[in-house]
Amino acid sequence: MIQAGVIGATGYAGNELVRLLMQHPEVELKTVTSQRYIGKHFCDVYENYREINSLVCEEEDIEKMAEQCDVVFLALPHGVAAKKITKEILKKTVIIDFGADFRLQNADDYEKWYGLKHEGKELLKEAVYGLCELNREKIKNARLIANPGCYTTCSILSLTPLLAEGLAEKNSIIIDAKSGVSGAGRGLVTGSLYCEANESIKAYKVASHRHTPEIEEQLSYVSKQKITLSFTPHLTPMNRGILATCYATVKEGVTEKKVRDAYEKWFGKEYFVRITKEGVFPETRWVKGSNFLDIGFMVDERTNRIIVIGAIDNLVKGAAGQAVQNMNIIFGLEESTGLCHPPIFPG
Repeated sequence: MIQAGVIGATGYAGNELVRLLMQHPEVELKTVTSQRYIGKHFCDVYENYREINSLVCEEEDIEKMAEQCDVVFLALPHGVAAKKITKEILKKTVIIDFGADFRLQNADDYEKWYGLKHEGKELLKEAVYGLCELNREKIKNARLIANPGCYTTCSILSLTPLLAEGLAEKNSIIIDAKSGVSGAGRGLVTGSLYCEANESIKAYKVASHRHTPEIEEQLSYVSKQKITLSFTPHLTPMNRGILATCYATVKEGVTEKKVRDAYEKWFGKEYFVRITKEGVFPETRWVKGSNFLDIGFMVDERTNRIIVIGAIDNLVKGAAGQAVQNMNIIFGLEESTGLCHPPIFPG
């Protein structure tokens, strides 16, 4: 059995990870930590675990966890992991980090977009960007996984076949994305309170969202050329979900069939990526509670543009599910182990 520990288990992403690990046939969840709930039973923080999870939230001790666990998940905000992870820890355990500290290979970009000094520059070359469908081979031998963000997972995968196959103009990309309120975390933030978010939709961090350089960097790798794009996130009054509507100008001669062939080439054999039928477009309710990404598209001949729509559950494929998928790859398990749950409906 894989011995696993979760640091930051009582946030939304950490809680989702606990739920998935408890159902995983090859994992024993050994330790959960929480800064806020030290000494409390996990089931007292989340009553849905009553009588099925007897773990107590411990004070974090990453050195001790590295000795006891085969894998340690860090479900923490950006700026924290880089201060905690060392080469010595990585010799003892696998680290899968939910934060942004090791997602960008250029530390200057991180410091510019996050407004923090990067405390772990010496580990950047060891970190692997854990987007499983694109980096599977690199992930297999990794000790430090930078688990991608939710907006980024949906956007990068939705656009990869277009750019990898040279079907779209590289500087024409616009991403209009919507997220459920759980993406803001469990902390008391005025903008995500029920009365503030309900019956409304708003754009935020316009032309300045921190996921922008992550999307650009990974799409640049895919297309083998520098990509610059416009990314605008929106907050919607739902608990879970990401819907990314992506626009790009297609190159001359690109047809619906060429686009579908490209998506089938890249994702036709991917268990967790589902290409919708012609005329059917993704909805967040069809992926809720699952590790699936649904992608649909339409070529608009009138405007010479393509519209690609992707949908994921931000807490699963956008966080905890993808982390488990990474763990499965590293430990040589079938990639879908513990993640074969169909989406829940209604949610």
